[in-house]
Amino acid sequence: MYAVVVDLLTWLFWLSAAGVAYAYVGYPLLVWWLASRLPMTVPPDVSDSDLPDVTIVVPVHNERTTIAEKLANTEALDYPPEALKAIFVSDGSTDGTPEIIAAAQSGRVRLVVQPERGGKAAALNAGLVLADSPIVVFTDAAILLESGAIRAIVRPFRLPDVGCVSGEDRIMGGGGEGLYGRYEMFLRRQESRLHSIVGASGSFYAQRRNLCGEFVPNVAPDFLSVLRTVEGGFRAVSEPAAVGLMTALDDPRGEFDRKVRTILRGMTTLGLHARLLHPLRYPLFSFELISHKLMRWLVPFFLVVMLAASLVLAADSWFYALMSGLQLLFYAVALVGFAGRLPPGLGSIGRVATYFSAANVATLLAWLKYVAGTRQEIWSPSKR
Repeated sequence: MYAVVVDLLTWLFWLSAAGVAYAYVGYPLLVWWLASRLPMTVPPDVSDSDLPDVTIVVPVHNERTTIAEKLANTEALDYPPEALKAIFVSDGSTDGTPEIIAAAQSGRVRLVVQPERGGKAAALNAGLVLADSPIVVFTDAAILLESGAIRAIVRPFRLPDVGCVSGEDRIMGGGGEGLYGRYEMFLRRQESRLHSIVGASGSFYAQRRNLCGEFVPNVAPDFLSVLRTVEGGFRAVSEPAAVGLMTALDDPRGEFDRKVRTILRGMTTLGLHARLLHPLRYPLFSFELISHKLMRWLVPFFLVVMLAASLVLAADSWFYALMSGLQLLFYAVALVGFAGRLPPGLGSIGRVATYFSAANVATLLAWLKYVAGTRQEIWSPSKR
């Protein structure tokens, strides 16, 4: 009986390790290899006279400290003035944000005020009602777009099968969030070449207006837009030249809360569109969706099984004793980092351990909330 238990735990350890490795390394390498075998499709450049009309929708809530910079950034975008307008929707702001926007209204900038706080979906819907252009860009107040970002993000729409385009976040400040951001951008580029990305940048993405349905409370708008795009028979892609700049979150705890909220809303979104997981109806996209989203969300369970199995097996094996020790050391470093007390010598390794561990604990907490029926619509923008 003891031998059976040892064999079972050994299998569980290695299957869980394989799950973690596939989610973070195996899938990116596989999708890169598959994409590299396909020809690269490059959309044609267009002249100013052929650029489509674009409406930018910016939901804001109590952004007094950042909104002036965002307004100036919007005015400075390199796009024909007659073809670009921006709708700033104040979602129950109480800190003077609407007054700042109102003072800056111009031919390009327009303000919509929602006196009562209704959540991000309500704010986006209020802006979408006024969007009469063929392309709608959704962006947050905390991200500053490079001058040519709108020109870049509309270019892939020259391909008739593209319905949604994600910009690329460039996170200033390094650390775990910055490294993860670069990793995620690489993965999206490969998915774009293979077929479609599974999630857009919530801070900066665009969609064809005729594919924009009403946003739903409790779901991730960017994820929902991608899923609706694929259901409509189109692809969603990433555009490396459409760059948005943001600073890294200084407080790991603030990053943790944001992660829980984001993952919970992602789970809710996928639950409403689970039919996209059907491998016969959506062969390539279901493969990407399962590998990129579901497998990533299962990693916390793999990590728990790995640690528990190695701790039991360590009693009779130096190898599993070593594995247990390395895992415990990794989590100890992450705990110190989360408390903001990383010694200088640990540097980037410590920040990566902190980000990785916090992200997976956040995923586990999101699972608990999701199973318990908790949903979150009221939206608090991350302060950067």
